[in-house]
Amino acid sequence: MTLALEWAAKGMTSTAPNPRVGCVIVRDGQVIGAGHTQPAGQAHAEIMAMRDAAARGHDVRGATAYVTLEPCNHHGRTPPCSEALVRAGLGRVVAAIEDPNPLVAGQGMARLAAHGIETASGVLADAAYEMNIGFFSRMRRGLPWVRLKAAASLDGMTALNNGASQWITGPEARADGHAWRARACAVLTGIGTVKADDPQLTVRGVETTRQPRRIVVDSRLDIALDARVLAGEPCWIVAAVANPAKEAALREAGHDIIMLPNEAGKVDLAALMRELGRREINEVHVEAGFKLNGSLVREGCVDELLVYLAPSLIGQAQGMFALGPFESLEQRQRLAFHHIQQVGDDLRILARITK
Repeated sequence: MTLALEWAAKGMTSTAPNPRVGCVIVRDGQVIGAGHTQPAGQAHAEIMAMRDAAARGHDVRGATAYVTLEPCNHHGRTPPCSEALVRAGLGRVVAAIEDPNPLVAGQGMARLAAHGIETASGVLADAAYEMNIGFFSRMRRGLPWVRLKAAASLDGMTALNNGASQWITGPEARADGHAWRARACAVLTGIGTVKADDPQLTVRGVETTRQPRRIVVDSRLDIALDARVLAGEPCWIVAAVANPAKEAALREAGHDIIMLPNEAGKVDLAALMRELGRREINEVHVEAGFKLNGSLVREGCVDELLVYLAPSLIGQAQGMFALGPFESLEQRQRLAFHHIQQVGDDLRILARITK
């Protein structure tokens, strides 16, 4: 199963909206076939592994398949993998974790068992869940998994008061941040960041099979038509106040305008997350300023923080979040450290929001 997870990781940037799945087929302790899920509409991991076995001249009848997610049992963009495994005559199928898709949810393993194939599950389930945390989120909650990234000094400052922020962290941390950006389905920022930094929000310096969708929260459609984020693949611009002329110009350039106003005339961020789930976005990577960061946290839209802390002190400057002021410590947002690692000279902290 560890090897199957390694194969699943090969689809880190290519399988969405489908989950990243790996499969290895074993006979007498030897791997005779392996594969991972291809882009949407193409073969799933089990099919790729059986094709690999056939290409190597192996017969999979009676062999054991280790797959990182329960084989699908429904007709979607492709036929059911459980049906293909039955036809191929596999003797045993071991799944890491049950598929959260209600169209599957145990039915894939049930179909295998009904045809005499031995089944087992729960092997490295936690690792398999982490591999597809966004897919699980969308299937279970109808929402993407939202990861908010920030780079700060040890005293929590992300930029000087004049806006200077390049570079607080080192090159290794910046490359690592691009790897996290690459795995996301979408990168989200606010108009404040677009105006201040004119970012591209593309993946650079690390290998990726595609660029994630770029989303700009821009209540009044203040974005300049020559902003760098608008170059290349179309963007989704999320607004709250109509501006027919700007909307027409943006749509003419291929961009999508999503109108989601709240009662205050700002973008309804919770509604935005529901809309992204509806649009089959599994993981959202946020790189924004302290105002939008604070709003996303305050409105319960963030699942985890990806924070890079540099071994430096900046002093009075711009922080990571516009929150508070609180009157009591009971009002603070609580977190749980999930993973901590040194990356170059900097510290990477993955901390999850506790509800």
